Amino acid sequence: MATILKSIPKEANITKIDYEGPRIALYTDKPKFLMEHNDIISNLVNVIKKRIVIRTDEKIRKSEEEARKILDKSVPKEANLEATFFDTATGEVSIELKRPWLCQRNAAEFNHAEVTEQTGWKLRIKKATTNPSSTLKAINYQLKVSSAERAKQLKEIGEEIFRPRLVQKSEVSLLTLGGFGQVGRSCMLLTTADSKILIDCGVNPGARTPSESFPRLDWANISLDELDAIVIGHAHLDHTGFLPVLLKYGYRGPIYCTEPTLPMMNLIQLDAIKVAGAQGRTPMYAERDVHQIMKQAITLSYGTVTDISPDIKLVLANAGHILGSASCHFHIGNGDHNFVYSGDIKYGKSIMLESANTNFPRVETLLVESTYGAKEDIQPTREEVESAFVKSVNETLKENGKVLIPIPAVGRAQELMMVIDQYMKSGQLIESPVFMEGMIKEATAIHEAHPEYLARELRKKILETDDNPFDSEYFTNIENYDAREEPLREDSPCIIIATSGMLEGGPVLEYFRNIAPHKKNKLLFVSYQVNGTLGRRVMDGARQVSILGQNGKVEVVTINCATEKLEGFSGHSDYNQLMSYVHRLRPKLRRVLVNHGERRKSENLSAQIRRMYRVTTHYPQVQEAIKLF
Repeated sequence: MATILKSIPKEANITKIDYEGPRIALYTDKPKFLMEHNDIISNLVNVIKKRIVIRTDEKIRKSEEEARKILDKSVPKEANLEATFFDTATGEVSIELKRPWLCQRNAAEFNHAEVTEQTGWKLRIKKATTNPSSTLKAINYQLKVSSAERAKQLKEIGEEIFRPRLVQKSEVSLLTLGGFGQVGRSCMLLTTADSKILIDCGVNPGARTPSESFPRLDWANISLDELDAIVIGHAHLDHTGFLPVLLKYGYRGPIYCTEPTLPMMNLIQLDAIKVAGAQGRTPMYAERDVHQIMKQAITLSYGTVTDISPDIKLVLANAGHILGSASCHFHIGNGDHNFVYSGDIKYGKSIMLESANTNFPRVETLLVESTYGAKEDIQPTREEVESAFVKSVNETLKENGKVLIPIPAVGRAQELMMVIDQYMKSGQLIESPVFMEGMIKEATAIHEAHPEYLARELRKKILETDDNPFDSEYFTNIENYDAREEPLREDSPCIIIATSGMLEGGPVLEYFRNIAPHKKNKLLFVSYQVNGTLGRRVMDGARQVSILGQNGKVEVVTINCATEKLEGFSGHSDYNQLMSYVHRLRPKLRRVLVNHGERRKSENLSAQIRRMYRVTTHYPQVQEAIKLF
């Protein structure tokens, strides 16, 4: 605090310095000065090595009504101001614009510092979506009603993070609680003398017993109060499905993730409650537990160095797997050890996302996934898989059949939408109706709201032009049960994209029940099928399966339609990409641990990395304690 006060000129009018979670907030009643002299803050950050944010003093903040009037006058009409959200905990106002490029920092007609000075609220520019997102609205509502509680909590988190270290010498261990030697329930505990960080907290959708379904937190022998933080790599249930349970039982600490991961995670977790109810199971948690996550989450952008405990800094980097997915770089102690958890990675560019980041300041230990870690796990190139997709779909449509694609709503669905749109427009894919059901529309709105996390060309299109690739004439969203009549009508060729991706529940089961018995139809898998799931059984050749019918009774479905699996759309790296990722990782590694793969795949990847790159490797199983440093 003393260093900050000495370094800041009097003209900055600093009225208060306070903790705001992992940041130090400087409150001022003259925000324009510091906003126009960015070098003051950047120099200060270099000196104290902490994140600093400028906040407006509460006494200069105009009422929301007054601030809206000023914004309406200040924002160029062509930018199309669609919505505003005032966060009283931070003093920020988010403005959603159809044409955000007209109000970026370098826009001639819109001065951020002046508008902040006039309104007393710091600005955030966001892209307005074609279809409003109910998830983003719900998050904003939760943030609004909990602003006083959040402000208090952020201060307490800051006090915990910036507390004095107990021990100067670092000792670092990793406890494997799930997702090792298997795909599902990813979870681990990173411990030092000063900190306990839980990384991911998923469920195993294919398991049938609690000891195999959920993370082994019982074995870790810790109370929820002992956790300094939870870090989430991405939104899928095998990484986040158990998180609401921890909040249900009293975890009240910070949850770190990227900005798009928060709404994606909420969407998927709330859907899991509905699916459990539809299957006659009692959900493990309630909606209020998912809403609580919204209040405790601290979102970070890629590349931002953030203190999360007295001796651990976190940096999230693009993992290329789904929107907002992150590899997590933990910098421990005073450069004592650097641990990178790859998360689920795609080391290859797609229409949607850039390739996974391989450039880290320092890495001694890497934990890498091995979903496709066997030597035979070689995926075709994107061009080859797109060509195979067009050929496969055309074959069925020509025969007046229907193509059913079970798909995860997050990531694969949006990628497939763009492929279908591109090839139908070019005439290579037979024009036919494309029906979508499940969370796809909502997940697409979340993608559109976070273009800065998308591939460069796509980001540029959304942020700098009126051409929106997510809003295509070919797609029809099925909003209710009655609307299913059209896609299920006989002799009506079409493409149906529905959730869930592994046939484990959701609207896809109703389509599956109707489409599977007819020979002219096709079931096309484009995503990974976990062992034990219905999707995996069908993909492996089952000709009869049991599902829960609409009336709650078990129903036997005979599969006469064609089934096909297309590799290459996966958000996971294949064997060659995984090897290339480890090879390209900078700087050179001392040790590689392997997780998130069936045991033989983890074992194979571990052996090949050791042989090729002469580095120590290990493929731990669940319930191992590994000393990293």
